Amino acid sequence: PAGMVLVSVLRRCVQLLLLPIHVLACLGLWDSFYKKLFPYVMAKVAPVYNHKVYKQKQELFGNLRKFAGPSGQLILLEIGTGTGTNFQFYPPGCRLTCTDPNPNFRKFLLKSLSENRHLKLEHLVVASGEDLHQIPDGTVDVVVCTLVLCSVTNIKKVLTEVLRVLRLGGAFYFLEHVAADHSSWTYFWQKVCDPVWKYFGDGCSLSRETQKELEKTNFSELNLRCIRVTPHWIPTSPHIIGYAVK
Repeated sequence: PAGMVLVSVLRRCVQLLLLPIHVLACLGLWDSFYKKLFPYVMAKVAPVYNHKVYKQKQELFGNLRKFAGPSGQLILLEIGTGTGTNFQFYPPGCRLTCTDPNPNFRKFLLKSLSENRHLKLEHLVVASGEDLHQIPDGTVDVVVCTLVLCSVTNIKKVLTEVLRVLRLGGAFYFLEHVAADHSSWTYFWQKVCDPVWKYFGDGCSLSRETQKELEKTNFSELNLRCIRVTPHWIPTSPHIIGYAVK
């Protein structure tokens, strides 16, 4: 169809503009540079995003306590913690394990912890969501993952790890930007912008079908709804939000 041809042409134009970065990436220089820069970018961007979705996050994390274990303490693992923008929404006394594959986030995360004294950090692990072998099976009440599944290498592996570390009856909380409806202009621009987004979003893809992966995963219950984050014209506007129970 004509639409796909246009997408292809525009993508080629974008890729031409990105040629210097592509060369750096091929030489292995871009990744190490951007891994250092990305936390500084997120430290600026994350508070702006948090402000936009404040009510949605408040509502989403409002029932975390109901998944606390018999002791009454909530054991929470956050995948891709980044700068720690979710800390303010977690209940007091929460026992927290944070993971992120990028060690350069550490100082920003510790700053967020110093501003959220109601939390207790137990472990800070440098690991990708696909390999959480430091976390034993069935030891976590809640796993949280926000704006992470868009940039992981393998969503299925991450969700398999989530199920492994969760105790029976534990919950997985998510908030992710996703692919728009395929017949929409938003989806058209997602496909055009994907090559540039991957470089500047640390591997982030605009057109992930994350909802389908969640539906295929063996959760006993899936509570999911679609929302749009303002401004509605940007390619990251379509989101899914909710939680799934093991």
